[in-house]
Amino acid sequence: MTDPALIDELKTLVEPGKVLTDADSLNAYGKDWTKHFAPAPSAIVFPKSIEQVQAIVRWANERKVALVPSGGRTGLSAAAVAANGEVVVSFDYMNQILEFNEMDRTAVCQPGVVTAQLQQFAEDKGLYYPVDFASAGSSQIGGNIGTNAGGIKVIRYGMTRNWVAGMKVVTGKGDVLELNKDLIKNATGYDLRQLFIGAEGTLGFVVEATMRLERQPTNLTALVLGTPDFDSIMPVLHAFQDKLDLTAFEFFSDKALAKVLARGDVPAPFETDCPFYALLEFEATTDERADQALATFEHCVEQGWVLDGVMSQSEQQLQNLWKLREYISETISHWTPYKNDISVTIAKVPAFLKEIDAIVGEHYPDFEIVWFGHIGDGNLHLNILKPDAMDKDEFFGKCATVNKWVFETVQKYNGSISAEHGVGMTKRDYLEYSRSPAEIEYMKAVKAVFDPNGIMNPGKIFAA
Repeated sequence: MTDPALIDELKTLVEPGKVLTDADSLNAYGKDWTKHFAPAPSAIVFPKSIEQVQAIVRWANERKVALVPSGGRTGLSAAAVAANGEVVVSFDYMNQILEFNEMDRTAVCQPGVVTAQLQQFAEDKGLYYPVDFASAGSSQIGGNIGTNAGGIKVIRYGMTRNWVAGMKVVTGKGDVLELNKDLIKNATGYDLRQLFIGAEGTLGFVVEATMRLERQPTNLTALVLGTPDFDSIMPVLHAFQDKLDLTAFEFFSDKALAKVLARGDVPAPFETDCPFYALLEFEATTDERADQALATFEHCVEQGWVLDGVMSQSEQQLQNLWKLREYISETISHWTPYKNDISVTIAKVPAFLKEIDAIVGEHYPDFEIVWFGHIGDGNLHLNILKPDAMDKDEFFGKCATVNKWVFETVQKYNGSISAEHGVGMTKRDYLEYSRSPAEIEYMKAVKAVFDPNGIMNPGKIFAA
């Protein structure tokens, strides 16, 4: 959309100064953390109310203008990229926590509330919002809902989907729907709320969400364990799960750790060099639980599954151990990594990773591979680092040629080509590896009901 008259019409729908068309704004708001697609929006609009969002959507229907939602823009699937002249709808100014219900343990949030903002709000109320990931300081609740964000606590608390009590949405037709009304039990037909969670803004925009909160965990304690090989990680997981209720179980390779340690701001967990590392967390509510964790660690050493390890003894040490895992994505971003976010059921993880590793090793012999992920829930992150001397387009082209073999392996194991980052544009052409043709046709039919003119984030999840 380049018609100045349409831009002038758009300006009448929001407050003065809340439509931007300068080059810097178009570049900043037209992209997310992916680097595959060049941003090319025609305008950025900043609504401040549900009524303004509704007016924008109705105007877009009348004028056949495509809309792309924008939150914290931390996504890794290009779901928030506007590459074809779309109008970006940013929720930066709809960023308030509107209501707190102590009895129900819920907080009513506008979509632009930052994840860390909700986490801090919950903490101030003596409660806990458990959905957590490295981008919590930038990501927004609306975007988390749009991608059904997961993160580091899924093994205990589940995905974003588990914490949405209710929501208000503006559909692609411009209707405002209030979904589920924050009820715990509601057996009155289809739960349309669930359709919008993970829909990446293709059905409509989330304009308000009631998020459930939880009691605060007690004395969170972490262990970082070094293992002699990847196969040892799974028996370690099983051993600790048999004795403790884990709040997290992560893994990363020696190459991932080396990149983080090279930053110089996080100490090594111990002196022993190991090919793989596991980070696990639990609530040390009693001395007995802490003793049980140490006894399980000793058992794993006796079995040869663990070479060395350390357990946090303070809040500062807990944070430092977590930095070993959470700093990986930021650290390797310097190398413009080609990312694959894949998952299988937990029991299939060892065989699955071996096959993927063999494929990558054969076809990327000169590329550095960094593995990490939320292995306690079957989610692996495969990162291929771009050589400094190689052109970005050449690098992505080489990586894309092997996607077919990687995703064929995902399909063989009945896994997912996107565990938590969504489909967007980066995985759109591979959707059939995780969804059957019949499923995809039903998904398209659902979109047509909510978005008959195809204006809501077109080209994401499946081709427009």
